[in-house]
Amino acid sequence: MKPVSDIHVSSNLPLPSPAEMLASLPVTEAAADFIVQSRREIREIIFGNDPRLLVIAGPCSIHDIDAGREYAERFKILADQVKDRMLLVMRVYFEKPRTTVGWKGLIMDPRLDGSNRIEEGLQVARQFLLDVLNLGVPTATELLDPITPQYIADLICWSAVGARTTESQTHRQMASGLSMPLGFKNGTLGNLEPAINAIKAATAPQTFLGVGMDGRASAVTTTGNPDCHIILRGGDSGPNFDAAHVAQAREMLVKHGLRPAIMIDASHGNCQKDHHLMPAVFAEIVRQRDAGDTSIIGAMLESNLVAGAQKFPQPLDQLVYGQSITDACIDWETTVAAITGRRG
Repeated sequence: MKPVSDIHVSSNLPLPSPAEMLASLPVTEAAADFIVQSRREIREIIFGNDPRLLVIAGPCSIHDIDAGREYAERFKILADQVKDRMLLVMRVYFEKPRTTVGWKGLIMDPRLDGSNRIEEGLQVARQFLLDVLNLGVPTATELLDPITPQYIADLICWSAVGARTTESQTHRQMASGLSMPLGFKNGTLGNLEPAINAIKAATAPQTFLGVGMDGRASAVTTTGNPDCHIILRGGDSGPNFDAAHVAQAREMLVKHGLRPAIMIDASHGNCQKDHHLMPAVFAEIVRQRDAGDTSIIGAMLESNLVAGAQKFPQPLDQLVYGQSITDACIDWETTVAAITGRRG
Protein backbone atom coordinates (compact mmCIF):
# COMPACT_ATOMS: atom_id res chain seq x y z
CA MET A 1 0.00 0.00 0.00
CA LYS A 2 1.31 3.44 -0.89
CA PRO A 3 1.75 5.85 2.07
CA VAL A 4 -1.05 8.37 2.47
CA SER A 5 0.04 10.23 5.61
CA ASP A 6 3.16 11.94 7.02
CA ILE A 7 4.56 12.18 3.52
CA HIS A 8 6.29 15.44 4.29
CA VAL A 9 7.16 14.71 7.96
CA SER A 10 10.84 13.96 8.57
CA SER A 11 10.60 13.40 12.34
CA ASN A 12 8.03 13.31 15.12
CA LEU A 13 9.65 13.42 18.56
CA PRO A 14 7.48 12.95 21.65
CA LEU A 15 7.66 15.66 24.32
CA PRO A 16 7.18 15.27 28.06
CA SER A 17 3.57 15.83 29.03
CA PRO A 18 2.75 19.25 30.51
CA ALA A 19 2.22 17.57 33.89
CA GLU A 20 5.71 16.05 33.75
CA MET A 21 7.27 19.40 32.80
CA LEU A 22 5.46 21.24 35.59
CA ALA A 23 6.50 18.59 38.10
CA SER A 24 10.16 18.89 37.09
CA LEU A 25 10.10 22.70 37.37
CA PRO A 26 7.34 23.41 39.89
CA VAL A 27 6.03 26.82 40.87
CA THR A 28 6.69 27.62 44.52
CA GLU A 29 3.91 28.70 46.86
CA ALA A 30 5.47 32.17 47.10
CA ALA A 31 5.63 32.52 43.32
CA ALA A 32 2.05 31.29 42.95
CA ASP A 33 0.87 33.88 45.46
CA PHE A 34 2.77 36.58 43.56
CA ILE A 35 1.22 35.51 40.24
CA VAL A 36 -2.29 35.62 41.71
CA GLN A 37 -1.62 39.04 43.23
CA SER A 38 -0.15 40.42 39.97
CA ARG A 39 -3.06 39.15 37.89
CA ARG A 40 -5.47 40.73 40.39
CA GLU A 41 -3.71 44.09 40.17
CA ILE A 42 -3.72 43.98 36.35
CA ARG A 43 -7.41 43.10 36.38
CA GLU A 44 -8.16 46.02 38.70
CA ILE A 45 -6.40 48.38 36.29
CA ILE A 46 -8.33 47.01 33.29
CA PHE A 47 -11.65 47.51 35.05
CA GLY A 48 -10.78 51.00 36.28
CA ASN A 49 -10.49 50.20 39.97
CA ASP A 50 -6.76 50.94 40.11
CA PRO A 51 -5.68 54.35 38.74
CA ARG A 52 -2.17 53.27 37.83
CA LEU A 53 -0.98 52.86 34.24
CA LEU A 54 -0.14 49.27 33.24
CA VAL A 55 3.19 49.22 31.39
CA ILE A 56 4.33 46.09 29.54
CA ALA A 57 8.01 46.61 28.77
CA GLY A 58 11.02 44.50 27.93
CA PRO A 59 12.93 42.82 25.12
CA CYS A 60 11.20 42.08 21.84
CA SER A 61 12.26 38.49 22.49
CA ILE A 62 14.42 36.63 24.98
CA HIS A 63 17.38 34.99 23.26
CA ASP A 64 20.11 35.25 25.93
CA ILE A 65 18.92 34.27 29.41
CA ASP A 66 21.90 35.94 31.13
CA ALA A 67 21.10 39.29 29.52
CA GLY A 68 17.43 38.66 30.23
CA ARG A 69 18.11 38.13 33.92
CA GLU A 70 20.19 41.29 34.11
CA TYR A 71 17.33 43.20 32.47
CA ALA A 72 14.86 41.72 34.98
CA GLU A 73 17.06 42.76 37.92
CA ARG A 74 17.21 46.34 36.66
CA PHE A 75 13.49 46.24 35.85
CA LYS A 76 12.62 45.31 39.44
CA ILE A 77 14.42 48.38 40.78
CA LEU A 78 12.67 50.64 38.27
CA ALA A 79 9.28 49.06 38.97
CA ASP A 80 9.65 49.77 42.68
CA GLN A 81 10.53 53.40 41.96
CA VAL A 82 7.30 54.07 40.01
CA LYS A 83 4.93 51.61 41.69
CA ASP A 84 2.66 54.35 43.02
CA ARG A 85 1.65 55.45 39.52
CA MET A 86 2.58 52.54 37.24
CA LEU A 87 2.48 48.76 37.37
CA LEU A 88 5.45 47.50 35.39
CA VAL A 89 5.22 44.01 33.86
CA MET A 90 8.19 42.52 31.99
CA ARG A 91 7.92 41.26 28.44
CA VAL A 92 9.16 37.66 28.49
CA TYR A 93 8.52 36.66 24.88
CA PHE A 94 9.66 33.20 23.77
CA GLU A 95 7.69 32.74 20.53
CA LYS A 96 8.03 34.95 17.46
CA PRO A 97 5.52 34.98 14.60
CA ARG A 98 7.09 34.98 11.15
CA THR A 99 5.67 36.36 7.92
CA THR A 100 7.80 33.85 6.00
CA VAL A 101 10.77 32.23 7.78
CA GLY A 102 13.26 33.10 10.52
CA TRP A 103 14.17 32.35 14.12
CA LYS A 104 10.91 31.41 15.84
CA GLY A 105 11.98 32.08 19.40
CA LEU A 106 13.69 30.49 22.38
CA ILE A 107 11.12 27.74 22.86
CA MET A 108 11.40 26.51 19.28
CA ASP A 109 15.17 26.98 18.89
CA PRO A 110 16.86 27.54 22.27
CA ARG A 111 20.39 27.06 20.94
CA LEU A 112 19.87 29.58 18.11
CA ASP A 113 21.38 27.16 15.63
CA GLY A 114 18.43 25.62 13.83
CA SER A 115 18.52 22.44 15.92
CA ASN A 116 14.95 23.11 17.15
CA ARG A 117 15.28 21.36 20.51
CA ILE A 118 11.76 22.18 21.69
CA GLU A 119 11.87 20.13 24.89
CA GLU A 120 14.98 22.03 25.97
CA GLY A 121 13.35 25.29 24.92
CA LEU A 122 10.31 24.66 27.10
CA GLN A 123 12.54 23.86 30.07
CA VAL A 124 14.68 26.96 29.55
CA ALA A 125 11.60 29.16 29.17
CA ARG A 126 9.94 27.76 32.27
CA GLN A 127 13.08 28.16 34.39
CA PHE A 128 13.56 31.72 33.16
CA LEU A 129 9.97 32.62 34.07
CA LEU A 130 10.52 31.20 37.56
CA ASP A 131 13.70 33.28 37.91
CA VAL A 132 11.88 36.48 36.91
CA LEU A 133 8.97 35.79 39.25
CA ASN A 134 11.35 35.05 42.12
CA LEU A 135 12.76 38.55 41.66
CA GLY A 136 9.27 39.92 42.26
CA VAL A 137 8.70 40.92 38.63
CA PRO A 138 5.34 40.16 36.94
CA THR A 139 5.60 38.37 33.58
CA ALA A 140 4.03 39.02 30.18
CA THR A 141 4.21 37.05 26.95
CA GLU A 142 2.57 36.47 23.60
CA LEU A 143 1.13 32.98 23.30
CA LEU A 144 1.55 31.88 19.71
CA ASP A 145 1.33 28.09 19.62
CA PRO A 146 -1.90 26.77 21.19
CA ILE A 147 -0.05 23.92 22.93
CA THR A 148 2.55 26.13 24.64
CA PRO A 149 0.22 27.46 27.37
CA GLN A 150 -0.06 24.03 28.95
CA TYR A 151 3.67 24.19 29.65
CA ILE A 152 4.14 27.81 30.81
CA ALA A 153 0.80 29.65 31.25
CA ASP A 154 0.71 29.03 35.00
CA LEU A 155 3.74 31.36 35.25
CA ILE A 156 2.30 34.21 33.14
CA CYS A 157 0.64 37.27 34.71
CA TRP A 158 -0.56 38.93 31.45
CA SER A 159 -0.56 37.71 27.87
CA ALA A 160 -1.19 39.00 24.38
CA VAL A 161 -2.49 37.70 21.09
CA GLY A 162 -0.66 39.40 18.24
CA ALA A 163 -1.87 41.19 15.14
CA ARG A 164 -1.24 38.17 12.91
CA THR A 165 -3.29 35.81 15.12
CA THR A 166 -6.07 38.04 16.47
CA GLU A 167 -8.31 36.80 13.65
CA SER A 168 -7.51 33.15 14.39
CA GLN A 169 -10.39 31.12 15.81
CA THR A 170 -7.86 28.82 17.46
CA HIS A 171 -6.31 31.69 19.43
CA ARG A 172 -9.66 33.17 20.41
CA GLN A 173 -10.71 29.79 21.77
CA MET A 174 -7.40 29.38 23.56
CA ALA A 175 -7.77 32.84 25.13
CA SER A 176 -11.22 31.94 26.45
CA GLY A 177 -9.65 29.38 28.75
CA LEU A 178 -6.57 31.26 29.91
CA SER A 179 -6.32 32.24 33.57
CA MET A 180 -4.62 35.63 33.15
CA PRO A 181 -5.75 38.99 31.71
CA LEU A 182 -5.11 39.22 28.00
CA GLY A 183 -4.87 41.84 25.24
CA PHE A 184 -5.80 41.42 21.57
CA LYS A 185 -3.90 43.60 19.11
CA ASN A 186 -5.61 45.29 16.19
CA GLY A 187 -5.06 43.67 12.79
CA THR A 188 -1.92 44.16 10.72
CA LEU A 189 -3.77 46.64 8.52
CA GLY A 190 -4.61 48.71 11.59
CA ASN A 191 -8.28 47.67 11.60
CA LEU A 192 -9.98 47.32 14.97
CA GLU A 193 -12.76 44.90 14.06
CA PRO A 194 -10.63 41.73 14.38
CA ALA A 195 -9.64 42.62 17.95
CA ILE A 196 -13.18 43.57 18.94
CA ASN A 197 -14.55 40.31 17.52
CA ALA A 198 -11.75 38.44 19.29
CA ILE A 199 -12.67 39.95 22.67
CA LYS A 200 -16.32 39.00 22.15
CA ALA A 201 -15.32 35.43 21.26
CA ALA A 202 -12.76 35.03 24.07
CA THR A 203 -15.11 36.26 26.78
CA ALA A 204 -17.71 33.66 25.74
CA PRO A 205 -17.70 29.94 26.64
CA GLN A 206 -16.00 27.78 24.00
CA THR A 207 -15.43 24.10 23.29
CA PHE A 208 -12.47 23.07 21.15
CA LEU A 209 -9.75 20.51 20.59
CA GLY A 210 -6.83 20.85 22.97
CA VAL A 211 -4.14 18.99 24.87
CA GLY A 212 -4.64 17.87 28.47
CA MET A 213 -2.01 17.94 31.19
CA ASP A 214 -1.29 14.29 30.45
CA GLY A 215 -0.40 15.20 26.86
CA ARG A 216 -3.42 13.51 25.33
CA ALA A 217 -5.75 15.22 22.86
CA SER A 218 -8.88 16.38 24.64
CA ALA A 219 -12.12 18.29 24.22
CA VAL A 220 -11.72 21.50 26.21
CA THR A 221 -14.73 23.49 27.40
CA THR A 222 -14.17 26.95 28.89
CA THR A 223 -16.24 29.49 30.78
CA GLY A 224 -14.76 32.43 28.86
CA ASN A 225 -12.10 34.90 29.96
CA PRO A 226 -13.69 38.15 31.24
CA ASP A 227 -10.36 40.00 31.52
CA CYS A 228 -9.70 40.85 27.86
CA HIS A 229 -8.94 44.23 26.31
CA ILE A 230 -7.79 45.78 23.03
CA ILE A 231 -4.26 46.85 22.11
CA LEU A 232 -3.69 49.60 19.54
CA ARG A 233 -0.41 48.87 17.75
CA GLY A 234 -0.79 50.75 14.48
CA GLY A 235 -0.58 48.96 11.16
CA ASP A 236 -0.17 49.27 7.42
CA SER A 237 -2.59 52.21 7.45
CA GLY A 238 -0.36 54.12 9.87
CA PRO A 239 -0.10 54.81 13.62
CA ASN A 240 -3.21 54.83 15.83
CA PHE A 241 -1.96 56.17 19.17
CA ASP A 242 -3.28 59.74 18.80
CA ALA A 243 -6.36 61.04 20.61
CA ALA A 244 -8.61 60.75 17.54
CA HIS A 245 -7.82 57.05 17.04
CA VAL A 246 -8.18 56.38 20.77
CA ALA A 247 -11.62 58.04 20.72
CA GLN A 248 -12.63 55.92 17.72
CA ALA A 249 -11.54 52.74 19.51
CA ARG A 250 -13.39 53.78 22.66
CA GLU A 251 -16.60 54.45 20.72
CA MET A 252 -16.39 51.12 18.87
CA LEU A 253 -15.86 49.17 22.09
CA VAL A 254 -18.86 50.85 23.75
CA LYS A 255 -20.96 50.29 20.63
CA HIS A 256 -20.25 46.55 20.87
CA GLY A 257 -21.06 46.45 24.58
CA LEU A 258 -17.44 46.04 25.67
CA ARG A 259 -15.55 47.86 28.39
CA PRO A 260 -13.52 50.73 26.84
CA ALA A 261 -10.18 49.50 28.17
CA ILE A 262 -7.40 50.40 25.75
CA MET A 263 -3.71 49.58 25.85
CA ILE A 264 -1.44 51.30 23.33
CA ASP A 265 1.74 49.76 21.95
CA ALA A 266 4.42 52.42 21.47
CA SER A 267 6.37 50.10 19.15
CA HIS A 268 5.49 48.30 15.91
CA GLY A 269 3.27 50.36 13.62
CA ASN A 270 2.88 53.16 16.13
CA CYS A 271 6.57 54.06 15.91
CA GLN A 272 6.71 53.10 12.23
CA LYS A 273 9.19 50.39 13.22
CA ASP A 274 11.71 53.09 14.17
CA HIS A 275 12.73 52.60 17.79
CA HIS A 276 14.03 56.17 17.96
CA LEU A 277 10.39 57.35 17.77
CA MET A 278 9.19 55.09 20.57
CA PRO A 279 9.86 57.43 23.53
CA ALA A 280 7.83 60.22 21.92
CA VAL A 281 4.93 57.85 21.29
CA PHE A 282 5.07 56.64 24.89
CA ALA A 283 5.13 60.24 26.13
CA GLU A 284 2.01 61.02 24.09
CA ILE A 285 0.22 57.99 25.57
CA VAL A 286 1.07 59.19 29.08
CA ARG A 287 0.03 62.76 28.17
CA GLN A 288 -3.41 61.59 27.04
CA ARG A 289 -3.86 59.57 30.19
CA ASP A 290 -2.74 62.47 32.40
CA ALA A 291 -5.18 64.71 30.52
CA GLY A 292 -8.02 62.56 31.81
CA ASP A 293 -8.56 59.78 29.26
CA THR A 294 -9.09 56.90 31.68
CA SER A 295 -10.00 54.54 28.83
CA ILE A 296 -6.22 54.27 28.29
CA ILE A 297 -5.27 51.59 30.80
CA GLY A 298 -1.80 50.68 29.60
CA ALA A 299 1.14 51.02 27.25
CA MET A 300 3.77 48.76 25.73
CA LEU A 301 7.48 49.33 25.08
CA GLU A 302 10.12 47.19 23.39
CA SER A 303 13.20 47.77 25.51
CA ASN A 304 16.55 46.06 26.03
CA LEU A 305 19.94 46.72 27.59
CA VAL A 306 21.36 47.96 24.28
CA ALA A 307 19.51 49.97 21.65
CA GLY A 308 18.64 48.74 18.18
CA ALA A 309 18.81 45.25 16.74
CA GLN A 310 21.54 43.09 15.27
CA LYS A 311 21.50 40.87 12.24
CA PHE A 312 20.71 37.23 12.86
CA PRO A 313 21.75 34.54 12.13
CA GLN A 314 25.42 35.18 12.75
CA PRO A 315 28.05 33.38 14.86
CA LEU A 316 26.83 33.37 18.45
CA ASP A 317 30.18 34.55 19.83
CA GLN A 318 29.81 37.70 17.74
CA LEU A 319 26.41 38.70 19.10
CA VAL A 320 26.24 41.96 21.04
CA TYR A 321 25.27 41.27 24.66
CA GLY A 322 21.88 42.71 25.55
CA GLN A 323 20.87 43.71 22.00
CA SER A 324 17.79 42.33 20.25
CA ILE A 325 18.03 39.79 17.42
CA THR A 326 14.43 40.47 16.41
CA ASP A 327 12.77 43.95 16.48
CA ALA A 328 14.84 46.99 17.40
CA CYS A 329 14.44 48.16 21.01
CA ILE A 330 15.24 51.29 22.98
CA ASP A 331 18.14 50.95 25.41
CA TRP A 332 17.94 50.81 29.20
CA GLU A 333 18.78 54.46 29.82
CA THR A 334 16.06 55.56 27.37
CA THR A 335 13.62 53.17 29.04
CA VAL A 336 14.25 54.69 32.45
CA ALA A 337 13.86 58.21 31.06
CA ALA A 338 10.61 57.34 29.31
CA ILE A 339 9.02 55.63 32.30
CA THR A 340 10.15 58.11 34.95
CA GLY A 341 9.54 61.12 32.74
CA ARG A 342 13.08 62.37 33.23
CA ARG A 343 14.79 64.10 30.33
CA GLY A 344 18.49 64.58 29.74
